[in-house]
Amino acid sequence: MKKLSLLVAFMAALLVGIRGWLPLGAMAQEPPRPNILYIMADDLGWKDVGFHGSDIKTPNLDRLAQTGVQLEHYHAHPWCTPSRAALMTGRYPFRYGLQTIAIPSAATYGLATDEWILPQALKETGYKTAIVGKWHLGHADFKYWPLNRGFDYQYGPILGEIDYFTHAAHNQVDWYRNHELVNEEGYVTTLLGQDAVKLIDEHDANTPLFLYLAFTAPHAPYQAPEEALAQYANIEDPSRRAYAAMITVMDEQIGQVVAALERRGMRDNTLIVFQSDNGGPRSAAVTGEVDTSGGTIPADNGPFRGGKGSLYEGGTRVVALANWPGRIEPGSVANQPMHIIDWYPTLANLAGASLNQTKPLDGLNIWPALAEGQSLDREALGYDVEPFRAAVHQGDWKLVWQITIPSKTELFNLAQDPSEETNLADRNRRMVNRLKQRVEMASQEAEFPLVLTEALGAAKSALFSSVATPEEAEAIDNLP
Repeated sequence: MKKLSLLVAFMAALLVGIRGWLPLGAMAQEPPRPNILYIMADDLGWKDVGFHGSDIKTPNLDRLAQTGVQLEHYHAHPWCTPSRAALMTGRYPFRYGLQTIAIPSAATYGLATDEWILPQALKETGYKTAIVGKWHLGHADFKYWPLNRGFDYQYGPILGEIDYFTHAAHNQVDWYRNHELVNEEGYVTTLLGQDAVKLIDEHDANTPLFLYLAFTAPHAPYQAPEEALAQYANIEDPSRRAYAAMITVMDEQIGQVVAALERRGMRDNTLIVFQSDNGGPRSAAVTGEVDTSGGTIPADNGPFRGGKGSLYEGGTRVVALANWPGRIEPGSVANQPMHIIDWYPTLANLAGASLNQTKPLDGLNIWPALAEGQSLDREALGYDVEPFRAAVHQGDWKLVWQITIPSKTELFNLAQDPSEETNLADRNRRMVNRLKQRVEMASQEAEFPLVLTEALGAAKSALFSSVATPEEAEAIDNLP
């Protein structure tokens, strides 16, 4: 027994000695796979958060930015559906026909089912996967719906735009839990936050969680509860007042969700990502299916040109941050070009998920850049390739190419001119040609936009299946 005690003491002493000369990381136990909370705002202007200087109150987002990393050269796509598809696939939307606008309410297409998407990869490696909020990647066929795409749990709208109080689009309720229609009262943003909190409270903390919290705020229609509007009584414009209130309600719910993680002891091992799906709209033509032409368009993209629907920075450079206590340096700023396609390989790597079933990814694993500030080795990014326009970045240079007549070629140096005020195309023909060649190569791999395929089919059916006569035209003109 005495010899055993001496042996134990010797081993303990040896261990202490080893700890003295081994790096701390070599002795530390590998951290468990992180919980992932991915929060998506909808049509949020780049400047419309406190940490970008807005007067809109976002204390919870500001705290996440201050204790995490701000992604200040971060891009998505100029429309809702393409950005969400890029997140789910890690691939540019032109590869599967979702590059042009958002899926309309009457459309029948969706994200191709042969894409092995992020929740499928995470679920396969043991994650509980949940979507609370907006889907907008296909609604007309159940094969496109979240529970058939790798999610264990679903709550919220399937379409892209609903009334915040009636939960309806075109007078049809679009509010589901696990694909079952739910009729309930409440403000959409609050309901989504409360459901996310409930899900965390009931979650088995021993199982890693992927929670995709996709708010509809502050997408039009611009609606907010009276108590939230009262906080901005000083704003005279009703659209801007409602828009500001919507963002603050979203921020409050984000605070509640983070508090739930802390309450459950999950916060220290949770990576939180926040971003907008695209830039804030600057025209009533792109705010959605509800008519907003009677008021102002309230989003503010700060110094960036254009907005939602545009290939300029105001449409594609979006507010974003990442936060993971102890793993990301508090108060850091990432100025390297990053893109929404990068999260699939990054999260899969952190989760230990296999990429064997994915098609070739366009994104990079950006974790070394976020956690350690390492440089990213990438040639170009941000490919928006449509039959009539395109944009691509390479280094400091950005090409915006409108191909329809009258065509327009613009080249900007984003490092010197982030507002895209000075077109340098005529002075840099070699760079223009190089970037155009990249676009041409990408276009050879592109699928024709599904929205145009469907629209052309509908138009052909309407235009070529009957004969218009003068009598019919006169009858239409005389309708009351």
